[in-house]
Amino acid sequence: MQNQSKYIGFYTIFKREMGRFLSLYRQTILPSVVTAGLFLFIFGVALGSRVGDIKGVDYLDYILPGLAMMAVINNAYSNTASSLYQAKQLNFLEDILIAPISATEAALAYILGGAARGFIHGSIILIMGGIVLNVSFHNLLLTFGLTFLVSIAFSSTGLIFGMQADNWDQVMLLVTFAITPLVYIGGVFYSIDMLPEGFIQTASLFNPLYYMVNGLRFGTLGVYDTSPMGSILMALGLTAISFGLGVYLFYKGWKIKD
Repeated sequence: MQNQSKYIGFYTIFKREMGRFLSLYRQTILPSVVTAGLFLFIFGVALGSRVGDIKGVDYLDYILPGLAMMAVINNAYSNTASSLYQAKQLNFLEDILIAPISATEAALAYILGGAARGFIHGSIILIMGGIVLNVSFHNLLLTFGLTFLVSIAFSSTGLIFGMQADNWDQVMLLVTFAITPLVYIGGVFYSIDMLPEGFIQTASLFNPLYYMVNGLRFGTLGVYDTSPMGSILMALGLTAISFGLGVYLFYKGWKIKD
């Protein structure tokens, strides 16, 4: 009983974060799945026959992991960032800060809530796409492990930007000017081997989101552009940095304590 009461604050926040998007699944889950389906149709059906196979894989299959990773990143980030911003604006974050719950537990609850949304989105797209396209997953553990890892990374990033945001424009600042551009040029719809050799190919290797897509593509299809181990290490490093920084800043009360 004592152990249960010790973590009641964590469970309460986590349950709330889960409830936020599950209760509004028509707004939070279905649009992402429909968007991925549209991308598969537009780029796969309309352009797939012209592109042909990539690394021996049908083009529709090839873009599936990238679409799943795009959904993971956007939803994990948006859930936590918007939740923190709303908590600040509606003045109930103060209640959490003075409640008998550690800042680390509160931060972890927010991060896991956002990560759950990202992971659910990515998993639905991968499973539905796998069924429709008859994809045999190359490595299930790596596929869903990497999906969860990236969900943690970008949910943590959402925690940081949610703390610093004073308006909705600042909440979406990272999405508009960093996440969306980097995702689209991160190999979602193509292999970097298809790019002109030289500067453009080299520049792609400095895009951290490229490694997320490359790692998930290996786990799902068994094909890759660069070392899968490098992609896994990049995901681990990004997750460790964003998670550690997010929890630390929440603990310090950065921009959420007067």
